[in-house]
Amino acid sequence: MTTPHTLNSAQARTRLHELTILDVRTPGEYAAGHLPGALNIPLDQLSRALPDIRHAADRGDILVVCASGARSDRACTTLAEHGISTATLTGGTGAWAAAGHDLHHPEPPSRTTWGMERQVRLTAGALVLAGLALGLIHPAFQLISAAVAGGLALSALTNTCGMAAILAKLPHNRPHQGDLDAALAALRKHSPPHIPPGVP
Repeated sequence: MTTPHTLNSAQARTRLHELTILDVRTPGEYAAGHLPGALNIPLDQLSRALPDIRHAADRGDILVVCASGARSDRACTTLAEHGISTATLTGGTGAWAAAGHDLHHPEPPSRTTWGMERQVRLTAGALVLAGLALGLIHPAFQLISAAVAGGLALSALTNTCGMAAILAKLPHNRPHQGDLDAALAALRKHSPPHIPPGVP
């Protein structure tokens, strides 16, 4: 089993022209802005993409990105368990954008979907409020709020998020079959994107 490693935004930027970049966020998040040349392979589709990722890894280095680094860390660990060495982008696309580097958008632009972190905050907040409001009818409903609070604490301790995993299965977060097939085909056939060194 190989050990995943990390690249910060500056390191990734200088190597962008030679890396195969996998964005493991949901399609909506990817459409809202991604690293130049990145291919969208959502985290829950990683097992399907393993043969193509292995093939790409034989040709060159792979950088895995997400919004903040948590999902790409999990993806790198999974890939390492299958003998595929990859790097993760420290801080994800958030750190990339904060460093002043450009994010690319599909053309024509598609409907923007909220980032997963924002979806989780909305869902958690709504469930807590519902639990408190229903608790006025019967105290047992307050357990909803307690369960959400416990889930958020566990999420922070383990750096995972069960709610995000559930939300990722909703239709607006799922890849269109054609989009995923196109990403897998591109992964099979192309070398790292031809991006001149130093392009932001």
